[in-house]
Amino acid sequence: MAHKMTTIHKLPPGPKGLPFLGNLRELQNDRLNFLTRNRDLYGDVVHFRIGPRRIYQLNNPEYVQYVLVKHPEQFQKTPALKRAAQDSIGQGLLTSDGELHKRQRRLVQPAFHHKRIAAYADTMVGYTDDMLKGWETGEQVGILNEMMHLTMRIVGKTLFDTDVYDDADSIGAAISVGIEATADRVSRPLQLLDKLPTATNRKRKEALRVIEQTISRFIDERRASGEDKGDLMSMLLMAVDEQDGGQMTNKQVRDEAMTLFIAGHETTANALAWTFYLLGQHPEIERHLAEEIRYTLDGRLPTLGDLPKLPYLEMVIKESMRLYPPAWTTSREAQVDIELGGYTIPKGSIIMTVMYVLHHDPRFWEEPERFMPERFSAINEPNIPKYAYFPFGGGPRVCVGNQFAMMEAQLVLATILQRYQLLLVEGQTIKPLPLITLRPKPDIQMRIGERNPLIPNPHRLSSQAQSADSPHSNR
Repeated sequence: MAHKMTTIHKLPPGPKGLPFLGNLRELQNDRLNFLTRNRDLYGDVVHFRIGPRRIYQLNNPEYVQYVLVKHPEQFQKTPALKRAAQDSIGQGLLTSDGELHKRQRRLVQPAFHHKRIAAYADTMVGYTDDMLKGWETGEQVGILNEMMHLTMRIVGKTLFDTDVYDDADSIGAAISVGIEATADRVSRPLQLLDKLPTATNRKRKEALRVIEQTISRFIDERRASGEDKGDLMSMLLMAVDEQDGGQMTNKQVRDEAMTLFIAGHETTANALAWTFYLLGQHPEIERHLAEEIRYTLDGRLPTLGDLPKLPYLEMVIKESMRLYPPAWTTSREAQVDIELGGYTIPKGSIIMTVMYVLHHDPRFWEEPERFMPERFSAINEPNIPKYAYFPFGGGPRVCVGNQFAMMEAQLVLATILQRYQLLLVEGQTIKPLPLITLRPKPDIQMRIGERNPLIPNPHRLSSQAQSADSPHSNR
């Protein structure tokens, strides 16, 4: 009688862990270093454990593309993220899956159409200009705090047609608590502590109450007025699914509004703070950028139409997000057994695709720790391997607000840098803090300096793009 042979698939290589805990302590102690070391020591597919959960870290752009773009139907958001985040933002785009995610995406997408977000450019510039009126030359500021307040006001106005200036401190503090708590819960192997009345859980619930009451007030006021104010909230309330003719329920509107409000200011504020930090460390790059901005704008405030004339500005932001991607990792749960890199990854396994690790991989980036905006010049950028760079994710779950965020970052930077030079205060040690987003810790202290008179050289600016096309910028 013939016996059916069973193939035993070996595990990918990876760090040995402790009994029960696995590699939890290493991950919690220094997430970025742990994941980077995994790539260096074990290659393109790495296996490790967080408690009983098996994690497969993918360090190859082709494998990232397989998961995010080519076969997204084989993966869902991880149960840990859903459990941790749904308490605060419900089933918004960040946490929903399957048909619900597809339907919500169809309803939300029109709110981020290019023509729609173009109308928000004046708000972005106007609020930035208003912030600068409160700055004084020589003053020291925490740039992350400044950018958090600014982007919160921008998203409050564009989403709800409301200025949240008076509530910015309380909302910002609540969001910080929520993000820290969510990051802790995602990495925790057991959920036994989630429901206990601990000090941390009480703090988290109070933070959630502050955010939810604020958002619910905005929604209730808008529903009562029935007015279309041309903002994202109006789009959410009026959105109709072309396939089934349905609209969002009150809960769905609340969940999407919470998701967009929190994500819409947190990620952009971090991107801006890291960009100022890098420019403060590289005065020559900062000067080149200031020249481009001053020559193009000639003293007036920027508009959306100016952005195509500011190519170096876009390159600087993209390179900043390479070194410090605000959304630094994403994870999925495999819904079927999959084959990658000669290994079988079983159904139910957690898969991590880590932007930070791939963005710093020397196989794809020459001198990966160096700040070189030239990598993203018109000639060099097409040579970057697909998904060696993916700050906004990819595939059907690519960040719905990516164009909004890029436009906001460019307009804010152009407005500030034309007027002021931000100088790093000496003696700081700034490290990236990988929570749900990648924050600088502590806040980056910068001194507001006068913009030194520049003599724009049109030839230099036009040749700048050519010098940015050096063949060694990317591998």
